[in-house]
Amino acid sequence: MSEKTLETPLFDLENVFEVEDYLFAYGDDLTHERTEAEIQLLVKLLELDRPLKILDLACGFGRHANRLAALGYKVTGIDFMPGFLKIAREEAREMGIQVDYRQGDMRQIDFKGEYDRVTLLFTSFGYFEDAENELVVQKMAQALKPGGLLLLDTMNRDTAMLHLSGDEVIEKDGGLLINRMSFDTLSGRFLNRRIVIRNGQRKDKPYSIRMYNAAEIGSMLERAGLVEFKMLGHDGQPLAANNCRRLVVLARKPLA
Repeated sequence: MSEKTLETPLFDLENVFEVEDYLFAYGDDLTHERTEAEIQLLVKLLELDRPLKILDLACGFGRHANRLAALGYKVTGIDFMPGFLKIAREEAREMGIQVDYRQGDMRQIDFKGEYDRVTLLFTSFGYFEDAENELVVQKMAQALKPGGLLLLDTMNRDTAMLHLSGDEVIEKDGGLLINRMSFDTLSGRFLNRRIVIRNGQRKDKPYSIRMYNAAEIGSMLERAGLVEFKMLGHDGQPLAANNCRRLVVLARKPLA
């Protein structure tokens, strides 16, 4: 196995998603208003108009899963990080709802036709090499009941590269978040050599995400046996490559 260099850092899930540093980086952006708007869009796009069973992969700390459960859906949340799941379970208890939270790797789930809807949200797609990323799509399709819907939310490669900011330094809560961002056109991977400095301690948290364009994702969905693809922007409107920084992908599993 070839050794990874800093130019193509491994996605070290435990390092990148260490709970306190992750919330330090993203917590201010994940507002109640943003989450509620995202839930409203999910309800619309996923046709959540009756009791349904939902699988939320890479569910994190339950930001979407708990709110979907509060609306009356039967939700299973899978995440690799026990620390995220602890937060999700605690919030579910406070809300008085039931969510089936499980620790696991999205590449290794083995559900077969159990769920009406399967979601993978907030740029949780592309952590791995191409074959494993495609395996994730296949596992999602396998988990769906016939007629079920898959929804994948990620960065829109065609637009994100136009707005790549390079390096940025953010000062917050007495610490520093340093993002050193670039894009490797040969591998198709977005790279961030992130540094977090908190409480006088420096932590290096480099990661890379394989970014796919709409055509590449469509090909993966087709190979997974899915149909009726829709490529949308973050607001659920048809994708316009020049102004949609996010890509929301919707596909259906055939009835037959």
